[in-house]
Amino acid sequence: MSKFDKLRQKILDGQSDANINFEDLRRLLINLGFVERIKGSHHSYRREGIFEKPNLQRDGSNAKSYQVRQVREILKKYNW
Repeated sequence: MSKFDKLRQKILDGQSDANINFEDLRRLLINLGFVERIKGSHHSYRREGIFEKPNLQRDGSNAKSYQVRQVREILKKYNW
């Protein structure tokens, strides 16, 4: 199981939303084909055919927990 598979499973399990590393989540979205746009502290992502446009911000070295929940909903909706 790859690092991204483990991270995806950790996000889908929903047990540790506050402990998801920002850089790992960022790389996961890029690995899934999202295009990243950085403006200040905001990292926004888009992908053709995907209505949702996740926006990530750091909370120390981790991603904000509500943003991890948003990514989880995208993973579930598109069966990733």
